[in-house]
Amino acid sequence: MKIGIAGVGGIGSNVAMHLVRSGVKNLKFGDFDVIENSNLNRQFYFEEQVGKEKVEVLRENLTKISQGSYESEIIKFGKENLKNFFKDCNIIIDGFDKKELKSLLLEEVFDGKKILIMVSGIGGIDSSNIQIVKKMKNLYIVGDMKSDISEFKTYSHKVNIVASKIVEIILKELEYAE
Repeated sequence: MKIGIAGVGGIGSNVAMHLVRSGVKNLKFGDFDVIENSNLNRQFYFEEQVGKEKVEVLRENLTKISQGSYESEIIKFGKENLKNFFKDCNIIIDGFDKKELKSLLLEEVFDGKKILIMVSGIGGIDSSNIQIVKKMKNLYIVGDMKSDISEFKTYSHKVNIVASKIVEIILKELEYAE
């Protein structure tokens, strides 16, 4: 099974790290962003990597944990390339910040056959109401469903709890697929 990650910021980089530490070695991820100092409080990057492309650095960081098949591409996702990028993935994770891209991911990629894990509500300090909602057979939503990052500061502990819940879903799905 191949797992795709759309965006490798707080959610995407931590999901990838947790998956590799759990023994998953077939990942495909894309992003167009570079690492900034403001990312270091919650993303799987380090100070000496500031200014570098996130996807290239993430691949390097994952390889330091374990060798695997880590496909990465510097890509700005849009309607014209989203579906094609994830065509060979069985599970796709939403690591986007913007609502428009989240909607586009749902519209373009979710076909009911692939598993899609969306994120909603990772801002703020309170992590007590993080939940996993299964909307349809292969669509999950993880988060507190209300604390948008445009209104609340993001903190490492909450981002990592959401990332860990996503990994829990994936590991259960992989277990059932065997």
